[in-house]
Amino acid sequence: MTDTPARLLSLLSLLQTPREWPGSELADRLRVSPRTIRRDIERLRELGYPVEATKGAIGGYRLVAGAAMPPLLLDDEEAVAIAVGLRAAAGQAVEGIEEASVRALAKLVQVLPSRLRHRVGSLNAATVPMVGAGPRVDPEVLTTLAAAASGRERLRFGYRAGDGAETRRLVEPHRLVATGRRWYLVAFDNERDDWRIFRVDRVTAPQLTGARCAARELPAEDAGEYVRERLHTRPRSFEAVAVLDAPPERMRERFGMAEDELTALADGRTLLRTRSDSLEWIGIRLAALGCEFEVREPAELVTHLRELAARTLRAAEASGAPGRG
Repeated sequence: MTDTPARLLSLLSLLQTPREWPGSELADRLRVSPRTIRRDIERLRELGYPVEATKGAIGGYRLVAGAAMPPLLLDDEEAVAIAVGLRAAAGQAVEGIEEASVRALAKLVQVLPSRLRHRVGSLNAATVPMVGAGPRVDPEVLTTLAAAASGRERLRFGYRAGDGAETRRLVEPHRLVATGRRWYLVAFDNERDDWRIFRVDRVTAPQLTGARCAARELPAEDAGEYVRERLHTRPRSFEAVAVLDAPPERMRERFGMAEDELTALADGRTLLRTRSDSLEWIGIRLAALGCEFEVREPAELVTHLRELAARTLRAAEASGAPGRG
């Protein structure tokens, strides 16, 4: 790439991603020599861009936030992706992000070229986000975890397990994974010397340590697959058995997750065995089936369904009372 202005813009676009860029990798991306990269970095600094350099085997360059940060550079695909992502952000389980997403989207659309505004509008008109019902996540916690993962920096935080036990963790973050209902952090736990997944809504007071860490090989094809495997193989808090008044062929349209086992009964009904870390979630799934069912176990699920039915009946009677509606 011999066009210096175009090369500087391409270099700046790469540096604006939240990661450390080795000089050799930047040189390969832009098809120039490492010496040219060093000269271009100095030019960016002269223009006011705060480029930080670190030494060592995993050192390199990164653009750090400053009081007078120059404008963000986005190509067409990045601008469209951000606009669509902001619109969908209200459907993610991040506490208080809806209003901020709307404000950011309004600012972005205002400066988009007309051709991109049309693409964003078409995508928005053709898609409907399905809002998840998972626990809400503090956006500051989420951004701290993301910064640690992208910067390959060790992280300390408090963690509350499913049984309520509180621990402090020192980890090497790898990736964040959003499942729709929940966010998970995939990380290598230094004190346990093994890979772990952490529910982000159970993470408290995350702190960047400043200690850099080398990349580790994840024992899975990618972070999403790793979370999927761990969720489907680890012991669940609740196991339920129910008889569904419908054939398995119909029920497979409703179930079919790894923790669900459907067996055809002689009378045409279906025996369901399912596991979940949430008794309420099992109850919601059963109540939404659209068929009669009988819970065999556990007794706690029967109690929960009775309480749910009583609340639902009270709400229906109150909504239909004279003088209402």
